[in-house]
Amino acid sequence: MEFKHTSVLLHQTIENLKPKNGGLYVDATFGGGGHAKYLLDQLANGTLIGFDQDEYAINSAKLNFADLLKSDAKPKLQLVHDNFSHLKINLVKLGYQNGIDGIYYDLGVSSPQFDQAQRGFSYRFDARLDMRMDQTQSLDAYQLVNNASQKELADILYQFGGEKFSRQIAHKIVLKRQKQPIETTFELVEVIKEAIPAYARRTGGHPAKKTFQALRVAVNHELEVLNKSLEEAIALLRPGGRICVITFQSDEDKIVKNIFKKYSEVEVPRGMPVIPDDMKPTLRLVNRKPIVASAAELKNNNRSHSAKLRVAEKL
Repeated sequence: MEFKHTSVLLHQTIENLKPKNGGLYVDATFGGGGHAKYLLDQLANGTLIGFDQDEYAINSAKLNFADLLKSDAKPKLQLVHDNFSHLKINLVKLGYQNGIDGIYYDLGVSSPQFDQAQRGFSYRFDARLDMRMDQTQSLDAYQLVNNASQKELADILYQFGGEKFSRQIAHKIVLKRQKQPIETTFELVEVIKEAIPAYARRTGGHPAKKTFQALRVAVNHELEVLNKSLEEAIALLRPGGRICVITFQSDEDKIVKNIFKKYSEVEVPRGMPVIPDDMKPTLRLVNRKPIVASAAELKNNNRSHSAKLRVAEKL
């Protein structure tokens, strides 16, 4: 049970977190634990809480980090099998109700999730349509593709995938499923190819890329839970604590940018000599522009090409 995944912006993320010995940190997207291992190596003592809604990732971590999960091990690692939108309730359950010193997110889908054909994330493998990060939830891509209305499908493909042929693809999906359900990834790929004009299929990568991304985002409510989690994380941070977020698509980055802006900028009424405490900013932006991968990382890790890292500090 190996969870092989090359972490993106590894050093930049942990170094900008500014970890301190004895601190309490949260890895909101544990995955293969690449960022976690690097962080734990920096701490002589401290605690890291690793969240992941993917049971496969949690089970892999229990094997790969077994020595750090022991009660007498330092630094201490604890794992939480849950979505990162439930930060506060889980931290309180674990006895950490007094805030955290830092938190980081590595958003998107991990390499093992794409590479496990049976998970139904990838258009490269033939499998039942699934795309659930949390396999205990009921909604999957099969249900969405075969039950959502034509308008709902078109809206999902356009809003979450930026697919300019969203209406044509949604129309083809509805026509196809009237005859029989669309059950597998390859069946959906063929429908998408039929819907997209031949000239458009010749450029821009795989024709199903945007549709698969959009369905995955919708199935896992990715943008909705990100918004909720960031709000909770900022509230949980202690003064001086930092939040680092790696995004891979423009919608995610926009959410992070807007929330950071909301808490770091204030409008002061003219003539007010002193800013009241309740009007002072909550965050300080550590980087005005997002941090991107170096040339060396771009060469060695294809996943890093669209990665953006934003960092803010609690005031």
